[in-house]
Amino acid sequence: MALQRTIRKLINSQNYLLPRGAAFLHSHATSFGFTEVNEEEKRKLVGNVFSSVASNYDLMNDLMSVGLHRLWKDRLISKLGPFPGMKHLDVAGGTGDIAFRVLESIRGASHKAIHENFAETEGQTQIFICDINPNMLNVGKKRATERGYTKGSYLHWVEGDAEALSFEDGSMDGYTIGFGIRNVTHIEKALAEAYRVLKQGGRFLCLELSHVELPIFKELYDYYSFSIIPAMGELVAGDKESYQYLVESIRRFPKQDVFAQMIVDAGFQAVEYENLVGGVVAIHSGLKL
Repeated sequence: MALQRTIRKLINSQNYLLPRGAAFLHSHATSFGFTEVNEEEKRKLVGNVFSSVASNYDLMNDLMSVGLHRLWKDRLISKLGPFPGMKHLDVAGGTGDIAFRVLESIRGASHKAIHENFAETEGQTQIFICDINPNMLNVGKKRATERGYTKGSYLHWVEGDAEALSFEDGSMDGYTIGFGIRNVTHIEKALAEAYRVLKQGGRFLCLELSHVELPIFKELYDYYSFSIIPAMGELVAGDKESYQYLVESIRRFPKQDVFAQMIVDAGFQAVEYENLVGGVVAIHSGLKL
């Protein structure tokens, strides 16, 4: 109890909590973290954040999550179930972290298929990495080259908006978005676009930082989020403000059950979510049937 009171006092003394009566937005069309802004301003501000953090994005993910983001992404891929010949779209994945995992999973499945004398379909595989920020895409392309992923024509890098995708209706077997949907201006539009581009039977998967409900853990998590992460951003990346926004954007994102209903409203079926680390992260999934 003493620890709980101490943490609450520290958090409240720094004004880390939302104002009394503040509600999470169903869509953050006019919110940039805890600040209300117009839609065009939000797009520019979010763009500036990711241009600023691009070069240190994966390093900071490792530090902030103590490496756990790697396990969360592995879990995402296991739910996706990539297969040879798959046409997959990863949105807001400019650094390639999820796309590389999809490719490696498909290559593993292809090698098994060859061994078992099944048809070779790996050459038909296409993985599209779509990101609105060219700086993030440049980081991903560089990483792909360093890892030798540029051989073959599996990876395709596309600068584009999650709310207005350039891909044809019913063209994708799978759609993933990791730690990105909370940054779009209209969540409903991004979900509608995900539904549109998926084939019948296609799977939607979203990995996103979410909401912790256990009281003591929540207070510890709030303290870590608002005290440690921005300070870490300033120390490692020289950018406290961007990481302050990232923390605030998590708190403005809809709770798990609310976001799940938004996925249902977009037309998906068999919608479910899995909480990881007590709700620090949630994996949402749905099928286009």
